[in-house]
Amino acid sequence: MTFRRLGVLLVGAALTLAGCGDDSLPRELAGYRREPAPMVGDLTLPDLTESGADFALRADPGELLLVYFGYTNCPDFCPTTLSDLRLATRRMDAEDAGRIEVAMVTVDPDRDIPILPDYITSFFEHGHALATEDASRLAQVAGPFGVSYGVSKTGDGAIEVAHSTALYVVDDVGELLLTWQFGVSIDDLAADLTHLLQANEA
Repeated sequence: MTFRRLGVLLVGAALTLAGCGDDSLPRELAGYRREPAPMVGDLTLPDLTESGADFALRADPGELLLVYFGYTNCPDFCPTTLSDLRLATRRMDAEDAGRIEVAMVTVDPDRDIPILPDYITSFFEHGHALATEDASRLAQVAGPFGVSYGVSKTGDGAIEVAHSTALYVVDDVGELLLTWQFGVSIDDLAADLTHLLQANEA
């Protein structure tokens, strides 16, 4: 059974059955699902950790791809989200955690392209550093995720970056399964990911 079918059947079931007082029923997921779920698997960006080869925004078969849009000079949201995600995977069963990939898309490519690979791999050894200097290509990828961002300069020349702070999970057919808002707990994140991976085996 594909993750796409499970996104409709199991995620919906979890939301419907949660709170009924039966611990045997599926838990309510902390992430939310968009209807219709965006398909992003045909979108690609250069992967700086793979010599700039195009990286498709979909997971390998039977796995999940976590996608985050941010920038390396971010003082709070980006490092907190990546740190929490790293901790969440460490709380998961090792086999399940091994079926998760992480990709970071920079919204500040002018400054990030030389350093993004080292940044993401400091959190995830096999993380993917996705970047493009083509503003229209970045916008084309960010749009289906619902990501907003902007880079500007203040009057004194300082660079300011604004960006959405959500974390996204994509399955092996390129469907955006869930979105987590910033601040989701580490335990909830780990539980959601475990649920999605185990549900695919049912």
